[in-house]
Amino acid sequence: MSISDLANADLDLRNVCGWPRHLQLALSSLLGVVVLVVGYFLVIDGQLQQLDSARVQESNLKEELEQKQLLASNFDAYQEQNKVMREMLNSMLQQLPGKTEIAKLLVDISQAGIGNGLEFQLFKPQQEQMKEFYAELPIQIQVTGTYHQFGNFISDVAALSRIVTLHNISIRKQDKAGSGKLVMDLVAKTYRYLSEEEQAELKKAKKERKK
Repeated sequence: MSISDLANADLDLRNVCGWPRHLQLALSSLLGVVVLVVGYFLVIDGQLQQLDSARVQESNLKEELEQKQLLASNFDAYQEQNKVMREMLNSMLQQLPGKTEIAKLLVDISQAGIGNGLEFQLFKPQQEQMKEFYAELPIQIQVTGTYHQFGNFISDVAALSRIVTLHNISIRKQDKAGSGKLVMDLVAKTYRYLSEEEQAELKKAKKERKK
């Protein structure tokens, strides 16, 4: 039977059992295909998407597991490195003067200049600048002398047991005619470690400013 014959055939949809055998088989095959297609889009496609998502999640979990295994295998090395860093930090903190030691450090800086023949025109400590766990104390300095004396002074300050850094160094000729001396302006900065009470007060002040 051709398609045209099928179109012209008088088929009763309410009595499929009365159709010719080959038409019943064709209808059954067509219904089977429809069921498979609908089933694919309604069930299988969704399950395939879930499978892809599960594969991506599995890959991410494997990567996370590998990273954790790497961290676990290096845990002892990390602990040793942390110990070394703490020792370095403690060593650096010991080089920061306490509040009662600042006055002596200022004397040491001035003595380093006087001992090298420099004449102080200005030695003026500024207001402390509070940081997270330390305070920074800038000192404005102006001295007169020679290049050689300046070099020795800077070398002696760098050799102090406490941390002192020098900033904004400028050198110019002295205004006095024929003096042959130079003038050096700079800012020396020294630092001191804040006590636990001072750190607590600093944190409290920061919180109050944010309100």
